[in-house]
Amino acid sequence: MCWPILGNHDAGSDPNRITEALQAKGITVLRNRSIPFEEAGQRLWLAGLDDVLEERSDLDLTLRPVPKSEPVILLAHEPDYANFVSHYPVDLQLSGHSHGGQVRFPLIGAPYLPPLGKKYPRGLHRIRGLTLYTNVGIGTIRLPVRFCCPPEVTLFTLRRMRQSS
Repeated sequence: MCWPILGNHDAGSDPNRITEALQAKGITVLRNRSIPFEEAGQRLWLAGLDDVLEERSDLDLTLRPVPKSEPVILLAHEPDYANFVSHYPVDLQLSGHSHGGQVRFPLIGAPYLPPLGKKYPRGLHRIRGLTLYTNVGIGTIRLPVRFCCPPEVTLFTLRRMRQSS
């Protein structure tokens, strides 16, 4: 199963057409929406924001149906939005957007990072009680070049935490 969100290039083109095309194939696009997953009487929420850069995101609306005591994984395209998200009851934010810089020079880093992709361009970060992971992705933008920034696909294994007695 697949639950995508839109990125800035999707949102900046024709987001309704993209959403309709995906939904026609049975793919639910999470645009300021949360969906629950339940197993053995426990729930986990997957929340997806519409694009932040295009000013279409609404975190309050997205999290409205989620009980504050239940775990939430948030899909938010722009990783630096985590500074704002960290004030909400979200456990994990998964982002992309920056492509990790796409080109990185040793000791210098990336010469260019997009807006809202500068502070957390790749990897695992902790912001207050929020865990953020920024994936560098498999694609490129503008030039089809990667240097010192290999593409990645990340697999997460979620485990139920033991309750202390």
